[in-house]
Amino acid sequence: MIFLLLGVLALVVGGCVCVVWAERGGPRWARVVAILTLALGDAVSSSGKKKRRGSWGGSSSMDSDDD
Repeated sequence: MIFLLLGVLALVVGGCVCVVWAERGGPRWARVVAILTLALGDAVSSSGKKKRRGSWGGSSSMDSDDD
């Protein structure tokens, strides 16, 4: 189980490195990995918001985008 978590952590850190590198004009493969990393992050974030809203029965003050 610990090796699985370490593998996931390595993928996350590698994805973040590719995002920074692509932002600075890295190679094409780094840009592709950065796009995939950002898309996966958005998907995880939006699924967490939907799950949170569903379990609380509506939106709460924490879900507000009125910062």
